[in-house]
Amino acid sequence: MLVDAAKSTLLLVDVQERLLPAMTGGADAEQRCAILLKAAKALDVPVTVSEQYPKGLGHTVPGLASEIGNAPVFEKLAFSCWKDKPLKDHLIAHHEAGRPLVILAGIESHVCVMQTAADLCAAGFGVFAVADAMASRAPASHGLAMDRMRQHGVAVVNTEMVVFELLGRAGTAEFKALSALVR
Repeated sequence: MLVDAAKSTLLLVDVQERLLPAMTGGADAEQRCAILLKAAKALDVPVTVSEQYPKGLGHTVPGLASEIGNAPVFEKLAFSCWKDKPLKDHLIAHHEAGRPLVILAGIESHVCVMQTAADLCAAGFGVFAVADAMASRAPASHGLAMDRMRQHGVAVVNTEMVVFELLGRAGTAEFKALSALVR
């Protein structure tokens, strides 16, 4: 299964002001999330954003908030996005509208992202976990999350794979703009 722009959505999980600084590799993950957001915008892939308890953990980091545009942002308390009713309903609506694939990025890899990925797979979504656009406090936790996601049937990919699969071909204005972001 490949990422398909016409069938995909991007779900950015909990890249928040008070969480990101505690992540190993957080700055790199933020940079990769920004690339994913730019690619989604350029290729008309809908974006959804979650924020875990923003009252205590802050909102999406400013560097990404500026890229989100008018994408819906869902506050949640459940670790899995699937266990938050408004967010679940939103994802189901995308699935029913012909977008059964979810490109997943964010933090923490081994908690909110992994639980969301497992639940989405169990619900019949195709899930692409963008490993280099995720982070955890401890590198070992990130590795375990990738292993666990694979066990649930999640495709573990990187940002460059996603961008080129979304593009599908060279020779377009989008290719020129987006390929420059991953080089």
